[in-house]
Amino acid sequence: MEIRKIDSMPVLVWGMHFKGGEIEMFNRILKLGLKLGLFSFVAVACLGSVAFADEPTAASNAIAINTVWTLLAAFLVFFMQAGFAMVEAGFTRAKNACNIMMKNLMDFSIGSIAYWAIGFGIMFGASAFGFFGKDGFFLSAANPSTGDGQWQFAFWIFQTVFAATAATIVSGAMAERTKFSGYLWYSVFITALIYPVVGHWIWGGGWLSAKGMIDFAGSTVVHSVGGWAALAGAIMLGPRLGKYNKDGTSNAIPGHSIPLAALGVFILWFGWFGFNAGSTTSGTNLSIATIAVTTNLAAAAGAICAMFTAWKRFGKPDTSMALNGALAGLVAITAGCASVSPLSAILIGAVGGVLVVLSVEFIDKVLRIDDPVGAVSVHGVCGVWGTLAVGLFAQASYGESSGAGAVNGLFFGGGLSQFMTQLIGVASVFVWVFGAALLLFGIIKVTIGLRVSKEEELKGLDIGEHGMESYAGFEIFTTQ
Repeated sequence: MEIRKIDSMPVLVWGMHFKGGEIEMFNRILKLGLKLGLFSFVAVACLGSVAFADEPTAASNAIAINTVWTLLAAFLVFFMQAGFAMVEAGFTRAKNACNIMMKNLMDFSIGSIAYWAIGFGIMFGASAFGFFGKDGFFLSAANPSTGDGQWQFAFWIFQTVFAATAATIVSGAMAERTKFSGYLWYSVFITALIYPVVGHWIWGGGWLSAKGMIDFAGSTVVHSVGGWAALAGAIMLGPRLGKYNKDGTSNAIPGHSIPLAALGVFILWFGWFGFNAGSTTSGTNLSIATIAVTTNLAAAAGAICAMFTAWKRFGKPDTSMALNGALAGLVAITAGCASVSPLSAILIGAVGGVLVVLSVEFIDKVLRIDDPVGAVSVHGVCGVWGTLAVGLFAQASYGESSGAGAVNGLFFGGGLSQFMTQLIGVASVFVWVFGAALLLFGIIKVTIGLRVSKEEELKGLDIGEHGMESYAGFEIFTTQ
């Protein structure tokens, strides 16, 4: 460092030589820098105080996490619509695949509007005598200017994809012979009335909820509702042409694409993690991990046991039965996924896998009801089993941590009380859904019609109902 004199002024210079004009410029720059530094300090202090005032609290963080988790789960369950479409299309014939796509598309589209306008209010509105909700129609309770109002929107979309799932289950059982216009009216009424009434009984504070029934993610609310409506529809329609001989024996009508059906099952399995774990509607509830485990183990056990059961009965490890076995395990664990241990989940799924094979055979060959995809067996029968299984396998330690209810089933010292409550719920839901669906399909049948003509059925619903083919351009030519 040197001290020099320039224009009679001592200046400190760090190894640098300045002229007089340069010193004046340096002083100005220095003053400007000091001013800018002071301004920046004040600005940062002010912004810091604002940021501190608006810093998220633990409660607001929890609301955000729960909202994001519920929306993510809703998106996963929505993707299950693609799974159902692939399963139903794969298990039916190519000439009806376009019709299957349209029914699944309209189930969700019409169902969304009907559930928004009426169904959600019936399901979650203020209870009238414990049987149905009486307000909240058109999503009127959701206020977009508040956090709670935004949560209502998230909760609504999550419940909407569940309602659409219940509706689309019926499509497979009624495949290949249903009049499209008649099916559209069914989609309206199941999402606006039939499904929401059951939902209110069990999830909306209704009379079954008051009795203590546990159906965490919907073995009964969603799957049995769809299964019993499917049973009513299949009965009202009658079997497909060529399904049964005059002596009552059954003919197999193979689907056109087992790989497509397999893809659908894997999509459903994937979406089911949102279906079950998402039913916590809470990303801060760490039991979502346990629920994911029980869900997966039940599906795996269902697939394995269905495969071995079919192998034993039919001599071959039937692919379609194994696929339905996975779905059977998933349906069965849905009620108790938050209330049972991993070992119990394996047992519940395994029984579901055996049941679905026996049920498909019984419905087809004994009752002679034509269900092309096994929807009644997978969703109705296994939904009943899964709901009753809660009364057998529930453990308070699991239910308490998840919020499903600190209840012990029969096998864990809880006695028959919970099992009887589950049984009452299963029976009452069957009476309501099967009766209402029979009435609905009966009205449709005598008014606009429920079944296509014989000619349309033989040609295929893609051409007859929609004027197109799913696989256009595949023709066989013979040479002269």
